[in-house]
Amino acid sequence: MTAARHLTRRFAELALVFVGVTFIIYAMVFTLPGDPIAALGGDRPLPANVVAALRERYHLDLPVWQQYLHYMGGLLQGDLGTNFTGQSVGEKMAARWPVTATLALTAWGIEVVLGIALGLFAGLRRGRIGDNLVLAGTILASSIPVFVVAVSAQLVFGVKLGWFPVAGTSTGWPTAYLLPAFCVAIFGLASVARLMRGSVVDALHSDYVRTLWAKGLPRRQVVGVHVMRNSAIPVLTYLAIDLGYLLGGTVVIEGVFNLPGVGQMLFQAIRAHEGPTVVGVSTALIIVFLVTNMIVDLLHTVLDPRIRHE
Repeated sequence: MTAARHLTRRFAELALVFVGVTFIIYAMVFTLPGDPIAALGGDRPLPANVVAALRERYHLDLPVWQQYLHYMGGLLQGDLGTNFTGQSVGEKMAARWPVTATLALTAWGIEVVLGIALGLFAGLRRGRIGDNLVLAGTILASSIPVFVVAVSAQLVFGVKLGWFPVAGTSTGWPTAYLLPAFCVAIFGLASVARLMRGSVVDALHSDYVRTLWAKGLPRRQVVGVHVMRNSAIPVLTYLAIDLGYLLGGTVVIEGVFNLPGVGQMLFQAIRAHEGPTVVGVSTALIIVFLVTNMIVDLLHTVLDPRIRHE
């Protein structure tokens, strides 16, 4: 299969996934019980004609599939929708996106550096005390809920020791982001370390590595080039998927550390029953998730010659 055909097929698959997932999210959000338009008046109900006009403006008087088609038509023009107070979802996200992106990328960098380093360290020392410590530490990190980690880290390192700010982003990067980013990254870091360890162990016991040892290649070249290159393939796949989860999974951390990001915006929109905001934010996160997966597919062809030759 040529590269062009492979890319065309992958784009077609991702397009189908995008349409399917966004439709499911849209349908779930806008078929929930309750009338968000009627709730805009609070304790004082809106006049019936105002409710009817707003429902028509937001296409809520149409079947869900027609509402979705209107939404997709706007999305193709770069419009993520307008919330029930007349604010552009895209503009609101643009104001908050830098905070979430900085937090997620910082957490992702922690996962990449520490996770791969710990996995490589444990894999090269299989069965020794260093390997056992890494395995025990990753199990412990995976067992603690993220909100417990966040609150405990905030209390210890923020309040008692004063090493990091307790909340907000006034001190900027990296001071304001390192502690919440580590709390976000701790579960993924443990997963990366264990995945990397398993890949390294498998690579070290493979025939091609035995051949390289027999040819007398130096340890640095065998481990640094051949073992790392082949072990990185499953790790990169996980990291690409996890980047999408990090961008969308910062709701709890942004709440604990009072970070004005997209996660906090999404949480507030869910509480306020702002369907357009929930769908718009979800759509943006889906796009990021699919793009990162496409990039990983391309990286696979570079890292694994067997895929490239096929």
